[in-house]
Amino acid sequence: MNLNDFLTRAAHAHGDRPAVELGDQRLTYAELHALAGRTAALLAAHGVRPGDRVGLMLPNLPEFPVLYYGILRAGAVVVPMNPLLRQREIAHYVRDCGMTLLLAHQDTADEARRGAEGTATPIVPVTPGSLPDLLARHPGTEPAAARRDDDLAVILYTSGTTGVPKGAMLTHAGLARNCEITARLLRLTPDDVVMGCLPLFHAFGQACAMNAAVIAGARLTLLLPRFHPRQALRVIGDRKVTVFEGVPTMYAALLAEHHVDRRGETASLRLCVSSGASLPVELLHGFEAAFGCSVLEGYGMSETSPVVSFNHLDRPRRPGSVGTPIEGVEMRVLNPQDGVGELCVRGHNVMAGYWGRPDATAETIVDGWLHTGDLARMDADGYFYIVDRKKDLIIRGGYNVYPREIEEVLYEHPAVAEAAVIGVRHELLGEEVAAVVALRPGGRADAEELRQFVRERVAPYKYPREIRLVDALPKGPTGKILKREIGGFQSVSTAPGPRRSRDG
Repeated sequence: MNLNDFLTRAAHAHGDRPAVELGDQRLTYAELHALAGRTAALLAAHGVRPGDRVGLMLPNLPEFPVLYYGILRAGAVVVPMNPLLRQREIAHYVRDCGMTLLLAHQDTADEARRGAEGTATPIVPVTPGSLPDLLARHPGTEPAAARRDDDLAVILYTSGTTGVPKGAMLTHAGLARNCEITARLLRLTPDDVVMGCLPLFHAFGQACAMNAAVIAGARLTLLLPRFHPRQALRVIGDRKVTVFEGVPTMYAALLAEHHVDRRGETASLRLCVSSGASLPVELLHGFEAAFGCSVLEGYGMSETSPVVSFNHLDRPRRPGSVGTPIEGVEMRVLNPQDGVGELCVRGHNVMAGYWGRPDATAETIVDGWLHTGDLARMDADGYFYIVDRKKDLIIRGGYNVYPREIEEVLYEHPAVAEAAVIGVRHELLGEEVAAVVALRPGGRADAEELRQFVRERVAPYKYPREIRLVDALPKGPTGKILKREIGGFQSVSTAPGPRRSRDG
């Protein structure tokens, strides 16, 4: 099968119905399908063949699903990329998977070219509304390439404790089944309007919003340039959104904006979905009371296509729980102590492995069980609860930040002798990135200089907002830095301001 088959079926069954919209832009399913076919022809003209890896570096624009399904139609492998990535990060993606072509938003095309320097990977700039011009030389549609169930459809890059991004290889069959189950779990129909606030380059937004909507023939409503609660509420009312999917920070922002009774504006909402980080129970109850709409929590990760578990609509819900496994998936708690152990997952949703990393694959998937690195417990009724993270992963507003990656950048500064990056509690973002740095003898740098140094080299959501200079970091007998002994940071409760809005 080919994951693109879902779009073909939707175009045949719901051709005149709207598929995706943003502001005044709207594409029907027939138009989306035709443009995807022409994209496949464009890729073929660029020499892209089945199995080749094609980068897709766009924000949430109608062009994203067009190009995404066009890549799949060509039989190539989609490599979604955050458009906030910097040169050094882009370079790793391009080289690691041997990228044949990179489709990049016009605003980031120059950064993409710098990242692809020294390779044969061409950059194709994409400007909002430019698809007619881009595809002008390709009026015909390319037939969908036949793919086997176990052929790769998408490579989602995710870092491990090493900080080096690894490509999780997701197959056509694994993604297709996961997205079909998600669409059924959410009871999506052609009459639903799904709000796409989540980045489509991210596993959650891509599978649970975009792909699930296409499977059901529903309408996907996008929001740009960046999530803003007042704008989101306005779109929910104007577009009669029925399903909202977001991370906890979005729910907190929407609830904070709900300072007047807006239930009439949001009366169309029938279901909300939260994932990406734990949703505080108090926030869940407050949101439901204000909006009159149920919020269901789930759990997943890039390596699991991504959905693993959910609070199902036809079963009792457990606030604070990530629910029970979805159809065809098993979950277990490994070596529990006081009921808590590492969460492991087995099923059709588990990735084929990490691209070019058999060592990392063997460490992560053991006897068919994927070790998530998350600590969890299971109650007597089979509901799972995420307790903590075994890895040092920081989740900032739903985005993953891996300390080792940021530490490596800090160590590139000539004045830095030691560095440790940790997460500190943040009332809106969940966690904020903080760093503790010891300078070399005679080294000169202040916190602001180090902050700007990192900011110029990584995506905006990754750099540490808080940096503390110390004489030396705490260490164990082997010389290993003991992050658990790092103190001195207070929880952060800064309200969203101009700088956070710009930097993510």
